[in-house]
Amino acid sequence: MKFYAHINIMPKTELLDPQGKVVVKNLPNVGIEGVEDVRIGKHVMITVEADTEDAAHDKVDRACSKLLANPIMEDYDFVLEEA
Repeated sequence: MKFYAHINIMPKTELLDPQGKVVVKNLPNVGIEGVEDVRIGKHVMITVEADTEDAAHDKVDRACSKLLANPIMEDYDFVLEEA
């Protein structure tokens, strides 16, 4: 079976997000007021071939923890959907 994984990778909340800080600082320059915080991360989509949803979940989790995310600095979550 084929599954699509929608993965969100974000910097850990206790870490400074320099990109987000730059965006917050500059939003008033484009007329957007009242934004207090911005966190910038990544969205990754992958297609996984697996016999079961549990097997697909394990593959995606391993891909995230070993390659796609830096577990020291980033958190991740994902949603699987059958293709």
